Amino acid sequence: MKPVRKILPALLALIFVTAGCRIDMHVQPYYRPLTKSDFFADGRSSRLPVDGTVARGDLRDDTYFYTGKVNGNLGDTMPYPLTKEVLERGRDRFNVYCTPCHGRVGDGNGFIPSRGLRHPPSYHIDRLRKVPLAYFFDVMTNGFGVMQDYSAQIPPRDRWAIAAYVRALQLSQNVNSAELPAGQKVPSEAPNYRDIGTGATLPVVQPKASESGESKEEHQQ
Repeated sequence: MKPVRKILPALLALIFVTAGCRIDMHVQPYYRPLTKSDFFADGRSSRLPVDGTVARGDLRDDTYFYTGKVNGNLGDTMPYPLTKEVLERGRDRFNVYCTPCHGRVGDGNGFIPSRGLRHPPSYHIDRLRKVPLAYFFDVMTNGFGVMQDYSAQIPPRDRWAIAAYVRALQLSQNVNSAELPAGQKVPSEAPNYRDIGTGATLPVVQPKASESGESKEEHQQ
């Protein structure tokens, strides 16, 4: 009992101290969202943002970057410098979002059409080889035909990177042979895939000639 008697005064003091704390912030009046209010002239408790308010990171002061248009017409240039890193990013995003329908080389023979759905047009037809670069950005932004827009899934900068990579794919299948490095084939060969028994496919990696020769010699020894 002695330890309890020693602790009891401290507990009582703590109770009196906490009882004196103000809790105004916990019991202040408030409106539930979208409920009626008699305070505002329009009768709504929820207020609209101040005119001209812009969300952080969404200023959109570069019209061409966000729309691909100049005076209402689609442009044919990148809104930022085109580098190897940009093309690699475009290839990565293209393989994630576009290849299921458009295929790895953009010929429209992706996985989804192979299951009976509508084939998208090949990027290598004359009509699409002649469209301005921003056409592909616009289709990704707003959708086209049965294709939904990807503006929610792919940010604008990545859409431009994909558009640049699509142009690179077109060049890979239609470029003038005189402009190619020695030994490069036109059109580029499509990746070789093998079925793994589940409807999915994996790339087939072919061993290099030197590696295969060494392995044969080691096997003979």
